[in-house]
Amino acid sequence: MAVTAQEVKELREKTGVGMMECKKALVEAEGDMDKAFEILRERGLAKSQKKADRIAADGVIVAYTDAATKTTALVEINSETDFVAKNEKFTDFAKKVAETVVADKPADVAALLAGKLLGSDRTVEENLNDLILVIGEKLTVRRFVLVEGNVITYIHAGGSVGVAVKFDTDDATAAKPEFAAMGKDVAMQIAAMSPEYLRHEDISAEELANLRAITEESSLNNPEGLPKPIQMDVFNKTIAAGLFSDEDKAAYEEQKNNKFLFNFLSEEAKNALAQTAVANGAEYRANPIFVKATDGRVNKQLKEICLLDQTFVRSDLFEGTVGGYVANVAKTLGADIQVVSYERYAKGEGIEKRADNFADEVAGMMK
Repeated sequence: MAVTAQEVKELREKTGVGMMECKKALVEAEGDMDKAFEILRERGLAKSQKKADRIAADGVIVAYTDAATKTTALVEINSETDFVAKNEKFTDFAKKVAETVVADKPADVAALLAGKLLGSDRTVEENLNDLILVIGEKLTVRRFVLVEGNVITYIHAGGSVGVAVKFDTDDATAAKPEFAAMGKDVAMQIAAMSPEYLRHEDISAEELANLRAITEESSLNNPEGLPKPIQMDVFNKTIAAGLFSDEDKAAYEEQKNNKFLFNFLSEEAKNALAQTAVANGAEYRANPIFVKATDGRVNKQLKEICLLDQTFVRSDLFEGTVGGYVANVAKTLGADIQVVSYERYAKGEGIEKRADNFADEVAGMMK
């Protein structure tokens, strides 16, 4: 049957779907607007299923805080392209999902998808499928986290990274602008430096032992960075074993007091030195000089991976560690402020992106 342009326009405004799809749905529904809407809804689901094997590694991170309940949600919604990630309908949906998470506190993503989207009589998944039909890309609600208490959030670069930091302090302090500024600074530090732990005490003995073992192995495989006495012993053992060419032996004798000695050695000589160091690893690991050097390297790494031990990047505000900065603000405000935990999401992290070869793709289309 024939449908009018006004009917097509009305359905398009209601659904956001293209005119041709709206016209087809109205014809199939014999002009019944509600039935046409259901047809488009069903097609949205069908399209989402067809796109299931496509990779959605772009998207946006959003945060929402309900001040009344002091509950914060950090949510990641994925799309296939950055262009869609900036689409207003997509970002509005992401924000509404974050509000839904705070309101309903679902146990997991499956429960979130099955529940009603805040302000809608339909589920989150149904609304997602409608959006897939309108946008034409695979979209997924990937993950979320709920944090309760005094939380400061920071969203970087329009949603590429999202951070939520929980602080333990009294409500009066949490309401002060100085606290909010400090919290944002800490959240920005997390976004930029991506710490693995809050403090070094959070690292298990097993993880710490593994870190030390890796550091020791790395040192032995890179003799140039070994303490001088051990480095000289490695040279002596390597040369005595006949593992240096005449050219490398001559270079060593001529440049052994030069701090750039390794620049005068061949790659074969450097590899031989590493083999000697590794082969004598047990001896060197027991050497107090090597132990002290390893301690220094491990401590340096801990300062890089533990938030409160990291050097605060805003040196214009405070010179020292992040922990020192928080303590300094607490002292200024005459309050007790402790960083309890943090969450950091980066869009698409951990998703294996497809590396398409455009030339192969075109060649395949021409067969």
